[in-house]
Amino acid sequence: MRTLNQTLKTRALWYALLAPLRGLARLIGAPAPWRTDGADHRKGTALGGDCRPGSVYLVGAGSGAAELLTLRAARLLGEADAVVYDRLVGDEVLALIPAHRERYYVGKASGHHSVPQAEIGELLVELAGQGKSVVRLKGGDPGVFGRMGEELAALDAAGVPTEIVPGITAASAACAGMGIPLTDRAHAQQLRLVTAQLCRADGEPDWAALARRDETLVFYMGLAKVEAICDGLRGAGLPDDWPIMLVANASLPEQRALIGTLAEMPAKLAAEPLPSPCLIVVGSVVRMAASRASLKALAEARLAEA
Repeated sequence: MRTLNQTLKTRALWYALLAPLRGLARLIGAPAPWRTDGADHRKGTALGGDCRPGSVYLVGAGSGAAELLTLRAARLLGEADAVVYDRLVGDEVLALIPAHRERYYVGKASGHHSVPQAEIGELLVELAGQGKSVVRLKGGDPGVFGRMGEELAALDAAGVPTEIVPGITAASAACAGMGIPLTDRAHAQQLRLVTAQLCRADGEPDWAALARRDETLVFYMGLAKVEAICDGLRGAGLPDDWPIMLVANASLPEQRALIGTLAEMPAKLAAEPLPSPCLIVVGSVVRMAASRASLKALAEARLAEA
């Protein structure tokens, strides 16, 4: 007679063997291979489809790596009739969209918008009005500098049912990729996300309010504004040696980073250009990244000598 322990071990083995198939089924929106109704009946976990016709889902695509999508985002991608996506949505994420589904590229780059924002709202309303389930796919989190509010306003005005599905924003992905926290009780008691698009002659940020030593500042869309950011913060009182870090292509295999100080970063970036998109992190928490990089280099050197 089998003991309870033997039964549990057998179940654990089968679960381990079937886990890859189960994960693939979730990503493509198919039912698990051992079920016929497409549903997981454990409380709180539904694997079946619920992408409703005539609705728009504002979905965060995360920082680019498909494995960092939420399960709900991946499932909706597999069920949608149409996907309207931005420039910063990674190829791995787009590969999850089944063949023969409608795709609409509405990406924006600095100084160039392939589709005006008002027309994007009109497109979403039109597709939903045709009875289609629509995923509006945005890089990072749709609610963080993603112009989601404008699209929500257009959809609400037309009476289109909507749902917001959050994603991993670039600030989280960049610091995770560098192996450090965004906040740490020894370094920062606050976190502030800032759009660098305000770093213009007619839209200067309040540098005095930003130049604090007890918080982490994260500037989005700021690669062309690095010098203005460094000068503004130094002019408002932060020391020349205050840490700053630039991270490009966060979470992707081609991720690159520069770590330095406010005084030296403009010249350092000129000598080692980074691609866009690039995130700028300012604060003493960056020192943790520099320390970890030094320890990693030392460990690699010791291994090479061994």
